[in-house]
Amino acid sequence: MEEFLLNQFNLERRDIFRVDGPVNLVRLMSVPDLVDRPDLKFASFTPTLPEVLRKKSGLLAAIRKGDILLHHPYQSFQPVIDLLHIAATDPQVVAIKMTVYRTGTESALMESLIMAARAGKQVTVVVELMARFDEEANISWASRLEDAGAHVVYGVYGYKVHAKMLMVVRREEGALRRYVHLGTGNYHPRTARLYTDFGLLTCNEEIASDVNDIFVQITGLGRANQLGHLLQSPFSLHPTMMALIEREADHARAGKPARIIAKMNSLLEPQVIQALYAASQAGVQIQLIVRGVCALRPGVPRVSDNISVRSIVGRFLEHTRVFYFLNEGAEDVFIASADWMGRNFFRRIETCTPILDARLKKRVIREGLRLYLTDNTNAWEMLADGSYRRKTGRGRSRAAQAELLAEYSEEQK
Repeated sequence: MEEFLLNQFNLERRDIFRVDGPVNLVRLMSVPDLVDRPDLKFASFTPTLPEVLRKKSGLLAAIRKGDILLHHPYQSFQPVIDLLHIAATDPQVVAIKMTVYRTGTESALMESLIMAARAGKQVTVVVELMARFDEEANISWASRLEDAGAHVVYGVYGYKVHAKMLMVVRREEGALRRYVHLGTGNYHPRTARLYTDFGLLTCNEEIASDVNDIFVQITGLGRANQLGHLLQSPFSLHPTMMALIEREADHARAGKPARIIAKMNSLLEPQVIQALYAASQAGVQIQLIVRGVCALRPGVPRVSDNISVRSIVGRFLEHTRVFYFLNEGAEDVFIASADWMGRNFFRRIETCTPILDARLKKRVIREGLRLYLTDNTNAWEMLADGSYRRKTGRGRSRAAQAELLAEYSEEQK
């Protein structure tokens, strides 16, 4: 078998790795359910709802009142499911548009889209058939949606559609209003209980207009327009991130406070890494929270002295993408579907959303960034040689995920 594989793939003997143990580690995920030891397991929890959604005014009225930020898994994914169900059953809703990357083999969201299409609403769904491990499920949903009368678009040639966008168009008082959801994670209720992600519910017309333009672009022959607020790959996201990093470097050179905090799954894109090195040398304080692969080396003398990198490995998989730039105290904050990787910048359709509401911006900074920078329980710090060491600190133990769980549980009471 080894010789066959080597010959077929034109490999050398050094390319074979023998593993003394299980290879398909995913199979181990079922083991905890087979063991009756509650003392070794995390206590169950119930995701909460934002206070504005606990009132009886209704979901759409709450969104009209102001932007709503959902922080999963501490807050429930149910409002997103409810938005789509309301859209499917509300006679005033005329159109629904949505991107689907990963949603699972069973999905209330997909069932609502099928219901809406059968009810005669204009339903447009961008289904990414190249979503690794979910190809079969996506093909099945695409077929069912087409049978129901939905307009299904199978991605964009040469690019993966990785953006997380949902738009509902509704008749209100003689005009059309657009309700939008933008997120950092997939439209997948199960992973919304396992992964940390942010989602924004809004009917801000400028953001909704940007979302509509992106849908027009990826579902037809539209070209990339200048967007008002959103950043988009493969067009504006990379050059804007580069410009924002350089702006912080300019502030540092001018003797002003300058800071960048970024949280993501992976950091690999060479131009961004070089820009961060240059910013560090200019005096910018840079704190990176990178769960997975990171090609940047922090703490290298005269190269990255002002950069720290940490990874949080805890109960939940850290999936949130948050980018913070001090900007002389204005504090520009974005949530995104994209990591700082070449594929996300140049070979995918991605969105990056500014947080415009000052109240929500403070929440994202605190819950998505600052708490993770104080974590001395689940944090691993990267050293200059690329290795990691467990972060331990004096005084009170801090664990960002546990603190957020406690805070949201208390808020629910």
